[in-house]
Amino acid sequence: MFIDNIKLYVKAGDGGAGAVAFHREKYVNAGGPDGGDGGRGGNVVFTVDKGSNTLLSYRYKRKFVAENGENGMGGKKHGKNGADIYLPVPPGTLIKDAKTGKILFDMANADEYTVCRGGRGGWGNRHFATPTRQIPRFAKSGTRGEERELLLELKMLAEVGLIGFPNVGKSSILSRISAAKPKIANYHFTTLSPNLGVVSAGEGQGFLAADIPGLIEGASEGQGLGHAFLRHVDRCRLLLHVVDISAADGRDPLEDIDTIDAELEKYSAELSLRPQIVVANKMDSVLEEEPVVAELKEYCEKLGRPLVFVSAVSGEGLDTLVSLAAKTLATLPPLTVYDSEVTEEEAIAETFGKKETTVEKRDGVYYVEGDWLYNLMGQVNFDDYESLNFFQRVLIKNGVIDKLREAGVEEGDTVSIYDFEFDFVY
Repeated sequence: MFIDNIKLYVKAGDGGAGAVAFHREKYVNAGGPDGGDGGRGGNVVFTVDKGSNTLLSYRYKRKFVAENGENGMGGKKHGKNGADIYLPVPPGTLIKDAKTGKILFDMANADEYTVCRGGRGGWGNRHFATPTRQIPRFAKSGTRGEERELLLELKMLAEVGLIGFPNVGKSSILSRISAAKPKIANYHFTTLSPNLGVVSAGEGQGFLAADIPGLIEGASEGQGLGHAFLRHVDRCRLLLHVVDISAADGRDPLEDIDTIDAELEKYSAELSLRPQIVVANKMDSVLEEEPVVAELKEYCEKLGRPLVFVSAVSGEGLDTLVSLAAKTLATLPPLTVYDSEVTEEEAIAETFGKKETTVEKRDGVYYVEGDWLYNLMGQVNFDDYESLNFFQRVLIKNGVIDKLREAGVEEGDTVSIYDFEFDFVY
């Protein structure tokens, strides 16, 4: 069964809690706090399964939760980190946020993507010892792991797409020019899912081709099967528009071209401008002198599209078709890869939710705390200028600087955000 659109719930593991413990050893006085930190929660990671072309494995199981981190222990023992969970998907899968529909990542040119990060383990009480607080009897709980509802949408990575009405011979052509073995029969909608095949163009050259089933009039509006598979044409750099030159079903090849072109334009204006080669199939059933041959040549010349006459039965013209497709691909832009539609600031907001922040003054130092800040600290490289600027923008945008001013901070005062200290400057 072919499934190319699925909704999932994923959650990373929570971080383990830090331990409250004190060193106890014979002949050792005032051993001090030695509570260990909690372990990190496991991440949720998508990986590419290059041998797959369907999301069928997620048909029945749609909830995935990574392992939580273990709590810290005495003796400065760190809790065990939670195990990551790996979710394999076919190449070309788009990972989207289910709430906004925005693209988070495109698995077209990456081997893996961490969609949810595990919560940080809480600090043990040894982190909170100071000259004036030598016996801290508290520790930090671990933070929650990120969670999301996701939409997975498969857009195949085929460079060449065979389009056209049902029963014009798309699958037959694909089976002759590649090693693909699609189901073939003499009735409409034989093909119920896109079929992929690697086509060799000689001298180590080749391309990936797919036959796109079910395109009929009204496909862009949900008629037939075409609406379910039009998305798979999105990445194709070149379209092979297959028509039945024999008109065995009483169809007019010229009208078919116009109809399919109209459906492509309704689905995507950009897609309708994609380069096309018209493939007149079933030439073994037609005499070259018949009017339809001359009419099709004239019409394709008017459209500015190359025309190749082939026969999937006899193999006539298929070498010419493959050669022309390979030469055309060499002149076209690379495969489409979709960028993330979520900004860094939006990702922080969606990941950590409501930003509750507390500011407390102790011993002349302003301590700023909040679960979202605790998580954020783990994603900032304080040795990098751009990362530090990003951190500053987030503090300003989320009202942390305003809260400090309300608490009475003045220029030159020390501010501490989870062991990151700096002098406040207006």
